[in-house]
Amino acid sequence: METEIRAEILNTYVNAMDVSNEKLVTDCISMCQTYSMSAEDLLWKLEAINFKPSATYSEISPITKETIAILRTQLQRDLSSKVQVKPRQNANAMVNRFQMPPNMRRGMNVGMSTASPARTPSVKTEQVEDSIAYTSSSVVFKGPKSDAQSKKRRAYRYMYEKISERSEALDQVIDEFVELIRKHYDISDLGDPSLPTDKEITIVGRIVHDAELVFTSKLTEAALAIESSRMLSSGARIPLRLDVLLRMRGNAPGAGGFGLFPGAIVALRGKNGGGGYFLATEILAMPPLKASPTAQGTIPPKLDAGMGDSPISICVACGPFTPDADLEYKPWRALIKSLKTTKPKVLVLIGPFVDVAHPKIKAGDVRFPPVQMFKLHFLTPLKSFFDASPGSIVLIVPSVRDVISAHAVFPQPELEAELVGSDPRIHLLPNPSLFSINDITFGTTSVDTIFHLRKEEYIKRCGEIAPLAADSGDVDAMANSCRHLLQQRSFYPVFPVPLDLAHEVNLDVSHLEGLRLGGDDEGQGEEEAPDVLLLPSRLKQFVKNVHTTTAVNPSFLTKGTYAVLNIAPRSTPGGLKERLKVEIVKIEEQPPVQA
Repeated sequence: METEIRAEILNTYVNAMDVSNEKLVTDCISMCQTYSMSAEDLLWKLEAINFKPSATYSEISPITKETIAILRTQLQRDLSSKVQVKPRQNANAMVNRFQMPPNMRRGMNVGMSTASPARTPSVKTEQVEDSIAYTSSSVVFKGPKSDAQSKKRRAYRYMYEKISERSEALDQVIDEFVELIRKHYDISDLGDPSLPTDKEITIVGRIVHDAELVFTSKLTEAALAIESSRMLSSGARIPLRLDVLLRMRGNAPGAGGFGLFPGAIVALRGKNGGGGYFLATEILAMPPLKASPTAQGTIPPKLDAGMGDSPISICVACGPFTPDADLEYKPWRALIKSLKTTKPKVLVLIGPFVDVAHPKIKAGDVRFPPVQMFKLHFLTPLKSFFDASPGSIVLIVPSVRDVISAHAVFPQPELEAELVGSDPRIHLLPNPSLFSINDITFGTTSVDTIFHLRKEEYIKRCGEIAPLAADSGDVDAMANSCRHLLQQRSFYPVFPVPLDLAHEVNLDVSHLEGLRLGGDDEGQGEEEAPDVLLLPSRLKQFVKNVHTTTAVNPSFLTKGTYAVLNIAPRSTPGGLKERLKVEIVKIEEQPPVQA
Protein backbone atom coordinates (compact mmCIF):
# COMPACT_ATOMS: atom_id res chain seq x y z
CA MET A 1 0.00 0.00 0.00
CA GLU A 2 1.09 3.58 -0.66
CA THR A 3 0.85 4.51 3.02
CA GLU A 4 3.22 1.69 4.01
CA ILE A 5 5.75 2.68 1.35
CA ARG A 6 5.55 6.32 2.46
CA ALA A 7 6.18 5.39 6.08
CA GLU A 8 9.19 3.26 5.13
CA ILE A 9 10.65 6.08 3.03
CA LEU A 10 10.21 8.66 5.79
CA ASN A 11 11.98 6.38 8.26
CA THR A 12 14.74 5.06 5.98
CA TYR A 13 15.63 8.11 3.85
CA VAL A 14 15.94 10.63 6.66
CA ASN A 15 19.79 10.81 6.34
CA ALA A 16 19.88 10.48 2.53
CA MET A 17 17.21 12.90 1.36
CA ASP A 18 15.18 15.90 2.44
CA VAL A 19 12.05 13.95 3.46
CA SER A 20 10.19 17.22 4.03
CA ASN A 21 10.21 17.72 0.25
CA GLU A 22 6.85 16.18 -0.70
CA LYS A 23 7.76 16.09 -4.42
CA LEU A 24 10.81 13.88 -3.76
CA VAL A 25 8.83 11.56 -1.49
CA THR A 26 6.02 11.24 -4.05
CA ASP A 27 8.50 10.44 -6.84
CA CYS A 28 10.10 7.71 -4.75
CA ILE A 29 6.70 6.17 -3.95
CA SER A 30 5.80 6.22 -7.65
CA MET A 31 9.03 4.44 -8.61
CA CYS A 32 8.52 1.76 -5.95
CA GLN A 33 5.04 1.06 -7.31
CA THR A 34 5.96 1.26 -11.00
CA TYR A 35 9.02 -1.02 -10.79
CA SER A 36 7.79 -3.29 -7.97
CA MET A 37 10.68 -2.70 -5.57
CA SER A 38 10.93 -2.00 -1.86
CA ALA A 39 11.91 1.39 -0.47
CA GLU A 40 15.21 -0.12 0.74
CA ASP A 41 16.10 -1.46 -2.74
CA LEU A 42 15.31 1.92 -4.26
CA LEU A 43 17.54 3.66 -1.70
CA TRP A 44 20.49 1.43 -2.63
CA LYS A 45 20.09 2.24 -6.31
CA LEU A 46 19.81 5.98 -5.67
CA GLU A 47 22.86 6.01 -3.41
CA ALA A 48 24.84 4.06 -6.00
CA ILE A 49 24.24 6.89 -8.46
CA ASN A 50 25.35 9.54 -5.93
CA PHE A 51 28.39 7.61 -4.70
CA LYS A 52 31.61 9.57 -5.38
CA PRO A 53 34.86 7.65 -4.70
CA SER A 54 38.04 9.56 -3.89
CA ALA A 55 41.68 8.80 -3.09
CA THR A 56 41.34 10.18 0.43
CA TYR A 57 37.69 9.55 1.24
CA SER A 58 34.38 8.66 -0.37
CA GLU A 59 31.00 10.28 0.05
CA ILE A 60 27.35 9.84 -1.00
CA SER A 61 25.64 13.03 -2.10
CA PRO A 62 22.05 13.75 -1.00
CA ILE A 63 19.26 12.43 -3.24
CA THR A 64 17.77 15.10 -5.52
CA LYS A 65 15.19 15.15 -8.31
CA GLU A 66 18.05 14.82 -10.81
CA THR A 67 19.14 11.58 -9.10
CA ILE A 68 15.61 10.17 -9.37
CA ALA A 69 15.37 11.18 -13.04
CA ILE A 70 18.66 9.43 -13.86
CA LEU A 71 17.56 6.21 -12.14
CA ARG A 72 14.15 6.23 -13.86
CA THR A 73 15.84 6.54 -17.25
CA GLN A 74 18.18 3.63 -16.44
CA LEU A 75 15.34 1.36 -15.30
CA GLN A 76 13.22 2.11 -18.36
CA ARG A 77 16.16 1.44 -20.66
CA ASP A 78 16.99 -1.84 -18.93
CA LEU A 79 13.41 -3.10 -19.07
CA SER A 80 12.98 -2.06 -22.70
CA SER A 81 16.11 -3.95 -23.74
CA LYS A 82 14.75 -7.13 -22.15
CA VAL A 83 11.51 -7.11 -24.13
CA GLN A 84 12.80 -5.64 -27.39
CA VAL A 85 11.73 -7.74 -30.37
CA LYS A 86 14.67 -8.57 -32.55
CA PRO A 87 14.14 -8.49 -36.31
CA ARG A 88 13.91 -11.93 -37.76
CA GLN A 89 16.14 -13.03 -40.60
CA ASN A 90 14.07 -15.75 -42.20
CA ALA A 91 14.04 -17.01 -45.73
CA ASN A 92 11.02 -17.02 -48.00
CA ALA A 93 8.40 -19.67 -47.39
CA MET A 94 8.63 -21.96 -50.41
CA VAL A 95 7.33 -25.45 -51.03
CA ASN A 96 8.55 -27.83 -53.72
CA ARG A 97 5.13 -28.66 -55.09
CA PHE A 98 6.44 -31.39 -57.40
CA GLN A 99 7.07 -33.52 -54.31
CA MET A 100 3.43 -33.20 -53.29
CA PRO A 101 0.71 -35.75 -54.19
CA PRO A 102 -1.05 -35.03 -57.51
CA ASN A 103 -4.31 -34.05 -55.82
CA MET A 104 -2.43 -31.32 -53.93
CA ARG A 105 -0.87 -29.84 -57.07
CA ARG A 106 -4.00 -28.71 -58.89
CA GLY A 107 -3.18 -25.03 -58.38
CA MET A 108 0.39 -25.38 -59.64
CA ASN A 109 1.47 -23.70 -62.84
CA VAL A 110 2.78 -26.54 -65.00
CA GLY A 111 5.45 -24.30 -66.45
CA MET A 112 6.98 -23.40 -63.08
CA SER A 113 10.56 -24.25 -62.37
CA THR A 114 11.69 -26.58 -59.58
CA ALA A 115 14.19 -24.04 -58.31
CA SER A 116 15.52 -24.08 -54.77
CA PRO A 117 13.53 -22.48 -51.90
CA ALA A 118 15.78 -19.42 -52.02
CA ARG A 119 14.33 -18.49 -55.43
CA THR A 120 12.62 -15.08 -55.54
CA PRO A 121 10.07 -13.86 -58.07
CA SER A 122 11.33 -11.87 -61.03
CA VAL A 123 11.16 -8.11 -60.64
CA LYS A 124 9.58 -5.83 -63.20
CA THR A 125 12.08 -3.43 -64.71
CA GLU A 126 9.83 -0.50 -63.85
CA GLN A 127 9.88 -1.37 -60.12
CA VAL A 128 12.98 0.09 -58.52
CA GLU A 129 14.14 0.35 -54.93
CA ASP A 130 12.85 3.89 -54.37
CA SER A 131 9.39 2.30 -54.85
CA ILE A 132 8.35 4.61 -57.71
CA ALA A 133 6.61 1.89 -59.65
CA TYR A 134 4.86 3.68 -62.52
CA THR A 135 4.50 7.16 -63.98
CA SER A 136 2.53 8.51 -66.88
CA SER A 137 1.31 11.88 -68.01
CA SER A 138 -1.60 11.73 -65.53
CA VAL A 139 -0.70 9.09 -62.90
CA VAL A 140 2.19 9.00 -60.45
CA PHE A 141 1.98 5.73 -58.53
CA LYS A 142 4.24 4.93 -55.60
CA GLY A 143 3.94 1.49 -54.03
CA PRO A 144 5.80 -0.61 -51.47
CA LYS A 145 9.49 -1.17 -52.00
CA SER A 146 10.16 -3.88 -54.54
CA ASP A 147 13.83 -4.65 -53.91
CA ALA A 148 14.77 -8.25 -53.09
CA GLN A 149 15.24 -7.60 -49.37
CA SER A 150 11.82 -5.96 -48.95
CA LYS A 151 10.10 -8.79 -50.82
CA LYS A 152 11.92 -11.36 -48.71
CA ARG A 153 10.83 -9.59 -45.53
CA ARG A 154 7.18 -9.66 -46.60
CA ALA A 155 7.34 -13.32 -47.69
CA TYR A 156 8.36 -14.51 -44.23
CA ARG A 157 8.22 -18.12 -43.08
CA TYR A 158 5.25 -18.78 -40.87
CA MET A 159 4.60 -21.42 -38.17
CA TYR A 160 8.22 -21.03 -37.07
CA GLU A 161 7.69 -18.46 -34.33
CA LYS A 162 8.22 -19.18 -30.65
CA ILE A 163 5.75 -18.40 -27.88
CA SER A 164 8.25 -15.91 -26.47
CA GLU A 165 8.32 -14.06 -29.79
CA ARG A 166 4.55 -13.76 -29.80
CA SER A 167 4.45 -12.37 -26.27
CA GLU A 168 7.29 -9.95 -26.98
CA ALA A 169 5.51 -8.63 -30.08
CA LEU A 170 2.30 -8.08 -28.09
CA ASP A 171 4.24 -6.35 -25.31
CA GLN A 172 6.02 -4.10 -27.76
CA VAL A 173 2.71 -2.75 -29.07
CA ILE A 174 1.70 -1.71 -25.54
CA ASP A 175 5.09 -0.13 -24.85
CA GLU A 176 4.88 1.94 -28.03
CA PHE A 177 1.50 3.32 -26.97
CA VAL A 178 2.93 4.10 -23.53
CA GLU A 179 5.28 6.63 -25.11
CA LEU A 180 2.46 8.09 -27.21
CA ILE A 181 0.29 8.63 -24.13
CA ARG A 182 3.13 10.12 -22.10
CA LYS A 183 3.95 12.63 -24.81
CA HIS A 184 0.38 13.52 -25.82
CA TYR A 185 -1.05 13.96 -22.30
CA ASP A 186 2.22 15.07 -20.65
CA ILE A 187 2.20 12.25 -18.08
CA SER A 188 5.50 11.48 -16.38
CA ASP A 189 4.65 8.20 -14.66
CA LEU A 190 2.27 5.39 -15.50
CA GLY A 191 1.05 2.98 -12.86
CA ASP A 192 0.52 -0.73 -12.39
CA PRO A 193 -3.20 -1.67 -12.41
CA SER A 194 -2.57 -4.72 -10.23
CA LEU A 195 -1.16 -2.74 -7.27
CA PRO A 196 -3.55 -1.17 -4.73
CA THR A 197 -3.29 2.64 -4.54
CA ASP A 198 -4.88 5.43 -2.54
CA LYS A 199 -4.77 7.92 -5.41
CA GLU A 200 -5.84 7.73 -9.04
CA ILE A 201 -3.19 6.66 -11.50
CA THR A 202 -2.95 6.41 -15.30
CA ILE A 203 -2.45 2.99 -16.87
CA VAL A 204 -1.99 1.69 -20.41
CA GLY A 205 -2.89 -1.85 -21.37
CA ARG A 206 -4.74 -4.23 -23.67
CA ILE A 207 -8.43 -5.07 -23.32
CA VAL A 208 -8.93 -8.83 -22.91
CA HIS A 209 -11.68 -11.22 -21.89
CA ASP A 210 -11.76 -12.06 -18.20
CA ALA A 211 -10.18 -15.53 -17.97
CA GLU A 212 -13.05 -16.85 -15.89
CA LEU A 213 -15.66 -15.60 -18.36
CA VAL A 214 -13.87 -16.38 -21.61
CA PHE A 215 -16.73 -18.63 -22.73
CA THR A 216 -18.86 -15.58 -23.50
CA SER A 217 -19.35 -15.07 -27.22
CA LYS A 218 -18.96 -11.30 -27.05
CA LEU A 219 -17.20 -8.85 -24.79
CA THR A 220 -19.43 -7.49 -22.03
CA GLU A 221 -18.79 -5.13 -19.15
CA ALA A 222 -18.78 -8.04 -16.72
CA ALA A 223 -16.07 -9.81 -18.75
CA LEU A 224 -13.65 -6.89 -19.10
CA ALA A 225 -10.03 -7.27 -18.04
CA ILE A 226 -6.92 -5.17 -18.60
CA GLU A 227 -3.50 -6.61 -19.37
CA SER A 228 -0.35 -4.49 -19.13
CA SER A 229 3.13 -5.11 -20.47
CA ARG A 230 6.04 -6.68 -18.61
CA MET A 231 7.83 -3.34 -18.50
CA LEU A 232 4.94 -1.65 -16.68
CA SER A 233 3.56 -4.40 -14.48
CA SER A 234 5.29 -7.70 -15.22
CA GLY A 235 2.46 -8.55 -17.62
CA ALA A 236 -0.22 -8.56 -14.92
CA ARG A 237 -3.86 -9.10 -15.92
CA ILE A 238 -6.66 -7.84 -13.68
CA PRO A 239 -10.45 -7.46 -13.99
CA LEU A 240 -11.62 -4.04 -15.18
CA ARG A 241 -14.66 -2.18 -13.89
CA LEU A 242 -16.09 1.01 -15.40
CA ASP A 243 -17.36 3.75 -13.12
CA VAL A 244 -21.00 4.80 -13.54
CA LEU A 245 -19.76 8.36 -14.12
CA LEU A 246 -17.12 7.29 -16.64
CA ARG A 247 -15.85 10.12 -18.83
CA MET A 248 -14.03 10.20 -22.16
CA ARG A 249 -11.19 12.63 -22.86
CA GLY A 250 -9.96 13.62 -26.31
CA ASN A 251 -12.46 11.70 -28.45
CA ALA A 252 -14.41 12.97 -31.47
CA PRO A 253 -17.07 15.55 -30.50
CA GLY A 254 -20.56 14.11 -30.21
CA ALA A 255 -19.44 10.47 -30.10
CA GLY A 256 -21.39 9.98 -26.87
CA GLY A 257 -19.43 6.89 -25.91
CA PHE A 258 -16.49 4.67 -26.63
CA GLY A 259 -16.05 1.19 -28.04
CA LEU A 260 -13.98 -1.50 -26.34
CA PHE A 261 -12.97 -4.77 -27.99
CA PRO A 262 -10.44 -7.56 -27.31
CA GLY A 263 -7.00 -6.38 -28.37
CA ALA A 264 -7.70 -2.65 -28.06
CA ILE A 265 -4.89 -0.67 -26.42
CA VAL A 266 -6.42 1.81 -23.98
CA ALA A 267 -5.28 4.45 -21.51
CA LEU A 268 -7.34 4.70 -18.33
CA ARG A 269 -7.39 6.81 -15.18
CA GLY A 270 -8.62 5.24 -11.96
CA LYS A 271 -7.36 3.15 -9.08
CA ASN A 272 -7.18 -0.30 -7.60
CA GLY A 273 -8.65 0.11 -4.17
CA GLY A 274 -7.64 -3.35 -3.07
CA GLY A 275 -10.78 -5.08 -4.23
CA GLY A 276 -9.04 -7.21 -6.84
CA TYR A 277 -10.01 -5.05 -9.82
CA PHE A 278 -9.14 -1.72 -11.43
CA LEU A 279 -11.93 0.87 -11.37
CA ALA A 280 -11.67 3.24 -14.38
CA THR A 281 -13.16 6.71 -14.01
CA GLU A 282 -11.76 8.22 -17.21
CA ILE A 283 -10.73 6.97 -20.66
CA LEU A 284 -7.97 8.82 -22.49
CA ALA A 285 -8.43 8.59 -26.25
CA MET A 286 -5.38 7.61 -28.24
CA PRO A 287 -3.77 10.59 -30.01
CA PRO A 288 -4.76 10.75 -33.68
CA LEU A 289 -2.31 10.08 -36.47
CA LYS A 290 -0.74 13.16 -37.99
CA ALA A 291 -2.52 14.41 -41.09
CA SER A 292 -0.70 13.89 -44.38
CA PRO A 293 0.77 16.94 -46.18
CA THR A 294 -2.06 16.72 -48.73
CA ALA A 295 -4.74 16.76 -46.01
CA GLN A 296 -2.98 19.72 -44.40
CA GLY A 297 -3.19 21.61 -47.68
CA THR A 298 0.51 21.34 -48.49
CA ILE A 299 1.11 20.34 -52.10
CA PRO A 300 4.22 18.15 -52.37
CA PRO A 301 6.72 18.88 -55.15
CA LYS A 302 5.94 17.27 -58.49
CA LEU A 303 8.20 14.52 -59.76
CA ASP A 304 8.32 16.06 -63.22
CA ALA A 305 6.74 19.10 -64.76
CA GLY A 306 3.08 18.46 -65.51
CA MET A 307 3.05 14.90 -64.13
CA GLY A 308 0.27 13.97 -61.75
CA ASP A 309 -1.56 17.27 -62.23
CA SER A 310 -4.50 16.00 -64.26
CA PRO A 311 -7.92 14.84 -63.05
CA ILE A 312 -8.04 11.06 -62.71
CA SER A 313 -10.60 8.46 -61.76
CA ILE A 314 -9.94 5.34 -59.65
CA CYS A 315 -12.16 2.28 -59.68
CA VAL A 316 -12.08 -0.04 -56.64
CA ALA A 317 -13.62 -3.52 -56.93
CA CYS A 318 -13.49 -6.13 -54.17
CA GLY A 319 -13.88 -9.90 -54.28
CA PRO A 320 -15.46 -12.36 -54.27
CA PHE A 321 -15.90 -11.71 -57.98
CA THR A 322 -18.31 -14.58 -58.68
CA PRO A 323 -21.37 -15.79 -56.73
CA ASP A 324 -21.50 -19.12 -54.90
CA ALA A 325 -23.75 -20.66 -57.55
CA ASP A 326 -21.15 -20.79 -60.33
CA LEU A 327 -17.62 -19.93 -61.45
CA GLU A 328 -18.60 -17.83 -64.46
CA TYR A 329 -17.49 -14.50 -62.91
CA LYS A 330 -20.48 -12.67 -64.40
CA PRO A 331 -20.28 -9.60 -62.06
CA TRP A 332 -16.60 -9.19 -62.94
CA ARG A 333 -17.24 -9.47 -66.67
CA ALA A 334 -20.04 -6.92 -66.39
CA LEU A 335 -17.66 -4.54 -64.62
CA ILE A 336 -14.94 -4.96 -67.25
CA LYS A 337 -17.48 -4.18 -69.97
CA SER A 338 -18.37 -0.94 -68.16
CA LEU A 339 -14.72 -0.01 -67.55
CA LYS A 340 -13.93 -0.19 -71.25
CA THR A 341 -16.32 2.72 -71.64
CA THR A 342 -15.47 4.79 -68.55
CA LYS A 343 -11.69 4.09 -68.85
CA PRO A 344 -10.52 4.86 -65.29
CA LYS A 345 -6.84 5.67 -64.97
CA VAL A 346 -6.41 3.30 -62.01
CA LEU A 347 -8.18 0.01 -61.31
CA VAL A 348 -7.74 -1.42 -57.80
CA LEU A 349 -8.69 -5.10 -57.47
CA ILE A 350 -8.89 -6.57 -53.96
CA GLY A 351 -9.15 -10.37 -53.55
CA PRO A 352 -10.12 -13.10 -53.16
CA PHE A 353 -9.85 -13.89 -56.87
CA VAL A 354 -9.97 -17.71 -56.78
CA ASP A 355 -11.69 -18.17 -53.45
CA VAL A 356 -10.88 -21.28 -51.42
CA ALA A 357 -14.23 -20.83 -49.63
CA HIS A 358 -16.24 -21.06 -52.86
CA PRO A 359 -18.50 -24.16 -52.70
CA LYS A 360 -17.47 -25.47 -56.12
CA ILE A 361 -13.76 -25.00 -55.42
CA LYS A 362 -14.07 -26.75 -52.05
CA ALA A 363 -15.84 -29.63 -53.76
CA GLY A 364 -13.28 -29.81 -56.57
CA ASP A 365 -15.98 -29.11 -59.16
CA VAL A 366 -13.71 -27.08 -61.46
CA ARG A 367 -12.59 -27.43 -65.06
CA PHE A 368 -9.19 -25.73 -64.74
CA PRO A 369 -6.43 -25.48 -62.10
CA PRO A 370 -6.58 -22.30 -59.97
CA VAL A 371 -3.69 -20.55 -61.73
CA GLN A 372 -5.27 -21.19 -65.11
CA MET A 373 -8.60 -19.94 -63.76
CA PHE A 374 -6.95 -16.70 -62.67
CA LYS A 375 -5.35 -16.18 -66.05
CA LEU A 376 -8.54 -17.04 -67.93
CA HIS A 377 -10.96 -14.96 -65.85
CA PHE A 378 -8.71 -12.00 -64.94
CA LEU A 379 -5.62 -11.60 -67.12
CA THR A 380 -7.47 -12.05 -70.40
CA PRO A 381 -10.18 -9.45 -69.52
CA LEU A 382 -7.49 -7.08 -68.23
CA LYS A 383 -5.67 -7.28 -71.57
CA SER A 384 -8.86 -6.23 -73.34
CA PHE A 385 -9.24 -3.39 -70.81
CA PHE A 386 -5.70 -2.21 -71.57
CA ASP A 387 -6.50 -2.30 -75.29
CA ALA A 388 -9.38 0.11 -74.64
CA SER A 389 -7.46 2.23 -72.10
CA PRO A 390 -3.68 1.80 -72.68
CA GLY A 391 -2.73 4.54 -70.23
CA SER A 392 -4.38 2.88 -67.21
CA ILE A 393 -2.75 0.82 -64.46
CA VAL A 394 -4.07 -2.05 -62.34
CA LEU A 395 -3.25 -2.69 -58.66
CA ILE A 396 -3.86 -6.21 -57.32
CA VAL A 397 -4.17 -6.93 -53.57
CA PRO A 398 -4.49 -10.64 -52.60
CA SER A 399 -6.57 -12.31 -49.91
CA VAL A 400 -5.62 -15.04 -47.45
CA ARG A 401 -8.48 -17.02 -49.03
CA ASP A 402 -6.83 -16.97 -52.47
CA VAL A 403 -5.88 -20.42 -53.73
CA ILE A 404 -3.35 -18.81 -56.08
CA SER A 405 -1.37 -17.38 -53.14
CA ALA A 406 1.38 -19.48 -51.54
CA HIS A 407 1.07 -17.45 -48.30
CA ALA A 408 -2.04 -18.24 -46.26
CA VAL A 409 -1.37 -16.03 -43.22
CA PHE A 410 -1.91 -12.35 -42.43
CA PRO A 411 0.00 -10.08 -43.07
CA GLN A 412 0.42 -11.47 -46.56
CA PRO A 413 2.96 -10.70 -49.32
CA GLU A 414 2.03 -9.87 -52.88
CA LEU A 415 1.21 -12.57 -55.41
CA GLU A 416 4.07 -14.10 -57.35
CA ALA A 417 5.12 -12.12 -60.41
CA GLU A 418 4.85 -15.17 -62.67
CA LEU A 419 1.06 -15.02 -62.36
CA VAL A 420 0.72 -11.76 -64.29
CA GLY A 421 3.72 -11.80 -66.60
CA SER A 422 5.80 -8.74 -67.42
CA ASP A 423 3.19 -6.06 -68.15
CA PRO A 424 4.47 -2.93 -66.32
CA ARG A 425 0.91 -1.63 -65.94
CA ILE A 426 -0.03 -4.41 -63.49
CA HIS A 427 1.30 -3.94 -59.96
CA LEU A 428 1.15 -6.57 -57.23
CA LEU A 429 0.66 -5.23 -53.69
CA PRO A 430 0.85 -6.98 -50.29
CA ASN A 431 -2.08 -7.41 -47.93
CA PRO A 432 -2.37 -4.95 -46.21
CA SER A 433 -0.61 -2.27 -48.20
CA LEU A 434 0.08 1.46 -48.21
CA PHE A 435 0.57 3.30 -51.49
CA SER A 436 0.00 6.67 -53.13
CA ILE A 437 -1.53 7.85 -56.39
CA ASN A 438 -0.38 11.32 -57.33
CA ASP A 439 -0.28 13.05 -53.93
CA ILE A 440 -3.14 11.02 -52.36
CA THR A 441 -2.10 8.29 -49.90
CA PHE A 442 -4.09 5.05 -49.63
CA GLY A 443 -4.30 2.13 -47.22
CA THR A 444 -6.15 -1.10 -47.88
CA THR A 445 -6.61 -4.71 -46.79
CA SER A 446 -8.78 -7.56 -48.05
CA VAL A 447 -9.56 -8.78 -44.51
CA ASP A 448 -13.04 -7.79 -43.31
CA THR A 449 -11.68 -5.94 -40.29
CA ILE A 450 -14.76 -3.76 -39.83
CA PHE A 451 -17.08 -6.77 -39.47
CA HIS A 452 -14.70 -8.55 -37.06
CA LEU A 453 -14.39 -5.42 -34.93
CA ARG A 454 -18.11 -4.64 -34.90
CA LYS A 455 -18.90 -8.22 -33.91
CA GLU A 456 -16.63 -8.06 -30.85
CA GLU A 457 -17.13 -4.42 -29.82
CA TYR A 458 -18.77 -3.38 -26.56
CA ILE A 459 -20.10 0.21 -26.59
CA LYS A 460 -19.91 2.14 -23.32
CA ARG A 461 -21.84 5.39 -23.09
CA CYS A 462 -19.98 8.11 -21.19
CA GLY A 463 -19.54 11.85 -20.83
CA GLU A 464 -17.04 13.92 -22.80
CA ILE A 465 -14.07 15.95 -21.59
CA ALA A 466 -12.07 18.19 -23.94
CA PRO A 467 -13.21 16.54 -27.19
CA LEU A 468 -10.83 16.69 -30.14
CA ALA A 469 -12.15 19.66 -32.10
CA ALA A 470 -10.03 18.79 -35.14
CA ASP A 471 -11.93 15.49 -35.56
CA SER A 472 -15.15 16.93 -36.92
CA GLY A 473 -16.02 13.93 -39.08
CA ASP A 474 -18.79 11.35 -38.82
CA VAL A 475 -19.50 9.72 -35.43
CA ASP A 476 -21.90 6.91 -36.34
CA ALA A 477 -21.15 3.23 -35.71
CA MET A 478 -19.29 2.60 -38.99
CA ALA A 479 -17.24 5.79 -38.71
CA ASN A 480 -16.26 4.94 -35.13
CA SER A 481 -15.11 1.49 -36.24
CA CYS A 482 -12.85 3.12 -38.85
CA ARG A 483 -11.69 5.55 -36.18
CA HIS A 484 -10.56 2.58 -34.07
CA LEU A 485 -8.22 1.46 -36.85
CA LEU A 486 -6.64 4.92 -37.07
CA GLN A 487 -6.32 5.32 -33.30
CA GLN A 488 -4.93 1.80 -32.84
CA ARG A 489 -2.60 2.36 -35.84
CA SER A 490 -3.33 -1.13 -37.14
CA PHE A 491 -5.17 -2.71 -40.07
CA TYR A 492 -6.31 -5.45 -37.66
CA PRO A 493 -6.38 -4.34 -33.99
CA VAL A 494 -8.60 -7.23 -32.80
CA PHE A 495 -6.81 -9.89 -30.71
CA PRO A 496 -7.39 -12.73 -30.54
CA VAL A 497 -9.24 -13.35 -33.79
CA PRO A 498 -12.91 -14.22 -33.03
CA LEU A 499 -13.18 -17.98 -32.79
CA ASP A 500 -16.08 -18.28 -35.25
CA LEU A 501 -14.21 -16.06 -37.77
CA ALA A 502 -10.77 -17.64 -37.40
CA HIS A 503 -11.14 -19.32 -40.80
CA GLU A 504 -11.18 -15.87 -42.44
CA VAL A 505 -7.84 -14.64 -41.15
CA ASN A 506 -4.87 -16.63 -39.88
CA LEU A 507 -3.13 -13.89 -37.90
CA ASP A 508 0.65 -14.13 -37.46
CA VAL A 509 1.19 -12.32 -34.16
CA SER A 510 4.99 -12.25 -34.43
CA HIS A 511 4.71 -10.07 -37.57
CA LEU A 512 2.37 -7.37 -36.27
CA GLU A 513 4.72 -4.73 -37.69
CA GLY A 514 3.31 -5.66 -41.11
CA LEU A 515 -0.13 -4.43 -40.00
CA ARG A 516 0.97 -0.91 -39.08
CA LEU A 517 -1.35 1.79 -40.37
CA GLY A 518 1.05 4.70 -40.67
CA GLY A 519 4.62 5.36 -41.76
CA ASP A 520 5.95 3.76 -44.93
CA ASP A 521 5.23 0.25 -46.20
CA GLU A 522 7.68 -1.11 -43.61
CA GLY A 523 5.99 0.74 -40.76
CA GLN A 524 8.97 3.06 -40.49
CA GLY A 525 9.21 6.83 -40.73
CA GLU A 526 6.84 9.45 -39.38
CA GLU A 527 3.35 8.09 -38.83
CA GLU A 528 0.76 9.83 -40.99
CA ALA A 529 -2.88 8.96 -41.54
CA PRO A 530 -3.75 7.74 -45.04
CA ASP A 531 -5.94 10.13 -47.00
CA VAL A 532 -8.12 7.21 -48.11
CA LEU A 533 -8.82 3.86 -46.40
CA LEU A 534 -10.26 1.10 -48.61
CA LEU A 535 -11.97 -1.35 -46.24
CA PRO A 536 -14.11 -3.92 -48.08
CA SER A 537 -16.70 -5.50 -45.79
CA ARG A 538 -19.86 -7.61 -45.94
CA LEU A 539 -21.57 -4.78 -44.07
CA LYS A 540 -23.49 -2.18 -46.07
CA GLN A 541 -21.31 -0.02 -48.29
CA PHE A 542 -20.38 3.42 -46.92
CA VAL A 543 -18.21 6.50 -47.34
CA LYS A 544 -17.19 8.11 -44.03
CA ASN A 545 -15.02 11.06 -43.06
CA VAL A 546 -12.88 10.28 -40.02
CA HIS A 547 -10.58 13.09 -38.89
CA THR A 548 -8.58 13.76 -42.09
CA THR A 549 -9.21 10.33 -43.64
CA THR A 550 -11.95 9.22 -46.03
CA ALA A 551 -12.93 5.61 -45.29
CA VAL A 552 -14.62 3.68 -48.09
CA ASN A 553 -16.37 0.31 -48.01
CA PRO A 554 -17.21 -0.61 -51.64
CA SER A 555 -18.75 -3.90 -50.44
CA PHE A 556 -18.26 -7.00 -52.61
CA LEU A 557 -18.67 -7.13 -56.36
CA THR A 558 -20.98 -10.12 -55.93
CA LYS A 559 -23.38 -7.70 -54.22
CA GLY A 560 -23.32 -5.55 -57.35
CA THR A 561 -21.39 -2.53 -56.03
CA TYR A 562 -17.97 -0.98 -56.42
CA ALA A 563 -16.42 2.43 -55.71
CA VAL A 564 -15.27 5.23 -58.01
CA LEU A 565 -12.93 7.91 -56.69
CA ASN A 566 -12.55 11.09 -58.75
CA ILE A 567 -9.50 13.21 -57.96
CA ALA A 568 -9.34 16.77 -59.24
CA PRO A 569 -5.99 18.35 -60.28
CA ARG A 570 -3.65 19.77 -57.67
CA SER A 571 -4.42 23.27 -58.94
CA THR A 572 -8.05 22.95 -57.82
CA PRO A 573 -8.91 25.55 -55.11
CA GLY A 574 -9.52 24.16 -51.65
CA GLY A 575 -8.16 21.18 -49.78
CA LEU A 576 -8.34 17.43 -50.19
CA LYS A 577 -12.06 17.24 -49.41
CA GLU A 578 -12.75 19.52 -52.34
CA ARG A 579 -10.51 17.53 -54.68
CA LEU A 580 -11.69 14.03 -53.76
CA LYS A 581 -15.17 12.80 -54.62
CA VAL A 582 -16.23 9.22 -53.83
CA GLU A 583 -19.18 7.39 -55.36
CA ILE A 584 -20.62 3.96 -54.64
CA VAL A 585 -21.72 2.56 -57.99
CA LYS A 586 -24.14 -0.24 -58.78
CA ILE A 587 -23.20 -2.31 -61.80
CA GLU A 588 -26.74 -2.19 -63.15
CA GLU A 589 -27.16 1.56 -62.75
CA GLN A 590 -25.76 4.24 -65.00
CA PRO A 591 -24.93 6.97 -64.21
CA PRO A 592 -23.64 6.30 -60.66
CA VAL A 593 -25.49 7.68 -57.66
CA GLN A 594 -23.65 10.07 -55.34
CA ALA A 595 -22.94 8.38 -51.96
